[in-house]
Amino acid sequence: MHCPFCRHPDSRVVDSRTSDDGSTIRRRRQCPHCNRRFTTVETASLSVVKRSGATEPFSREKIAGGVRKACQGRPVSEDDLALLAQKVEETLRSAGSAEIDAYEIGLAILGPLRELDEVAYLRFASVYQAFDSLEDFEAAITVLRAERDSEQDSTLGTEPDGESTSTDEDVRST
Repeated sequence: MHCPFCRHPDSRVVDSRTSDDGSTIRRRRQCPHCNRRFTTVETASLSVVKRSGATEPFSREKIAGGVRKACQGRPVSEDDLALLAQKVEETLRSAGSAEIDAYEIGLAILGPLRELDEVAYLRFASVYQAFDSLEDFEAAITVLRAERDSEQDSTLGTEPDGESTSTDEDVRST
């Protein structure tokens, strides 16, 4: 690391700290030549390979911007979008690859967006998955309803076939 003051080609790390979300490292450095201190911020690069084959740096802002369009008119705040973009980035970084295909980013968006807002999810999925007909929407809605019903069944203590998981003793004790 070149000193920004005297351009000496070396520096010594005095202190290192990670950011709150762990995505960056802040380092205090000292130049052995002029003894001045300066700060650097390091991040692991994450590149997106687009359909055209072009590569560009990953951007949380682009994620939030794309999802923002699907969330127009929905009760979704900017904080919600920022949190969704952070979740997507964490998911992609956990894959361990420095280059991510644009298609994989879309897949990583779908899960957190479905949890955030089902209507926005359908809007995004309709563009991302290139819905061609009403049947495509109906199929997606059917899947959402089935997943919601199975989640409700598990929180109410029933099995997927509708049978209650409580025992006779549970009923007598109430």
